[in-house]
Amino acid sequence: MQSRRDFVKFMGRTGLLAATVAPFISVAGTSAMDVLLNAETGQIPFKPLAPSYADDLLLVDGMEYSVVLSWGDKLNGKDTFGFNNDYVAMFPIKGDKHDCVMWVNHEYTNSRFVSKYTSKQTEPKTLAQVNEELYSVGGSLVRVKYDKKKGKWEYVANDPLNRRLTGLTEIPFAWNEPIAGHTKAVGTNSNCAGGITPWGTLLTCEENYDDCWGEMDQEGKMTDKKTAWGWEAYYSNSPWHYGWVVEVEPFTGKAKKLVALGRIAHEAATTEALPDGRCVVYTGDDHNDECLYKFISDKPNSLETGMLYVANMENGEWVSLDWSKQEVLQKNFKNQTEVLIHTRKAAELVGGTKLDRPEDIEIDPLTGNVFVACTNNTPKGNYHGSILKIIETNGRDGLTFKHEVFLAGGKEMGFACPDNMEFDKKGNLWFTSDMSGKAISGDENYKGFGNNSLFYVPFSGPDAGKVVRVASGPVDSELTGPKFSPDYKTLFLCVQHPGEYSTDEKLSSHWPLGGDNIPKPSVIAISGASLDALMR
Repeated sequence: MQSRRDFVKFMGRTGLLAATVAPFISVAGTSAMDVLLNAETGQIPFKPLAPSYADDLLLVDGMEYSVVLSWGDKLNGKDTFGFNNDYVAMFPIKGDKHDCVMWVNHEYTNSRFVSKYTSKQTEPKTLAQVNEELYSVGGSLVRVKYDKKKGKWEYVANDPLNRRLTGLTEIPFAWNEPIAGHTKAVGTNSNCAGGITPWGTLLTCEENYDDCWGEMDQEGKMTDKKTAWGWEAYYSNSPWHYGWVVEVEPFTGKAKKLVALGRIAHEAATTEALPDGRCVVYTGDDHNDECLYKFISDKPNSLETGMLYVANMENGEWVSLDWSKQEVLQKNFKNQTEVLIHTRKAAELVGGTKLDRPEDIEIDPLTGNVFVACTNNTPKGNYHGSILKIIETNGRDGLTFKHEVFLAGGKEMGFACPDNMEFDKKGNLWFTSDMSGKAISGDENYKGFGNNSLFYVPFSGPDAGKVVRVASGPVDSELTGPKFSPDYKTLFLCVQHPGEYSTDEKLSSHWPLGGDNIPKPSVIAISGASLDALMR
């Protein structure tokens, strides 16, 4: 097994490593995680959590949490906080690190809780129920402030900055021609992860749009007529209107769909500015056997035009999806607009490498390397996933790269299915897991991992390379969207879909209120002495 000394060399940070690093070892009958749990913690100021199946949000000693927002909380006279919160972004107001606009994605709905439509009902959903579900997705912009007297973050009800984007909000396309005959889409949905542009706008990513509106082939014929939610009974929205990256102004809510970045199941959109003001965006297609992409804008402070590339991992090359320069694309598509609507097909035609559900993407602040969470690919026998490292070899806007596996999930490493990631101010990695609730409870491949969790990986010091469980989520939940407050004293985290596999007879979770209460997706704020110690 790789030693932690090798691990830090692999990270390109050898100068940061202490001389007394002990290796990861595997003792007969004892996993590496068991060794970790019983070892001297060194720089890590707490004992890591063991796997847990408890219906609770558990944290290591020295950390505590408060609930900042929960589904249904009133934002103002007309708006409430949406369902299944995911990605979080923070935008300080007038430079104040303790007074921010918070954006939160709302990925998908749950008919049982949102519209009260259950499997026992034989009649179709009503229009009112469908509208409730459409309202529950999209995203929320909410003012949050740190109350020094209370020592915690709280949201500001009825603030003029509070607003919603929903599945019913009209959003224009930022493109030079209509998409499926329209210049605007009705709503945004399936909003998973995202990013922040160098000029301070938000990028929110539409992921599994086909669950909501199905899919159409290149000739415009529906290939998936029945969706997960049945919204098409009342609305004839084109599937081509979804699967985009949406740019949002955090202080006004003004939004546009960025056609130039292609149409896929976008998980994230991670940006970096070039010296001339142009922008590079990395984005992945969260689906089995789909690809990793890179977009390079051709104008400063704008993502409306530019060139999209797909990763060919075998050749270490970013391959252009430029219709005007690729003969194979000219043979299969009429123009660049068709290429972008059918990005998956175009990527396959030019040799894009099929990956294992590329999800969140983050850039190492110290090395500039790009980290990609590949969650799993169960049809191919990859149950535990991995985190890839991309090393650009000709600059951020170059078209060649190397890649390696940074961390591979598995029982020896103590985690499975990496998903959302976040680097702290010291360059250490935090990531969450995304095992399905059914797999956690019934699949032998996931036995012993416990509920979905938050992990911490230090890149320097005596504990470099350890994968440390910091938090464990409630039953059926997924922990998503880790984001540090601007002063790095608080880590915001979303608890998504607790109790997702509840039945008509029994709720599987009662978090966060406990008792007989229904579960509520919520945003929490984690703080405490142990977090402070890691940030010193």
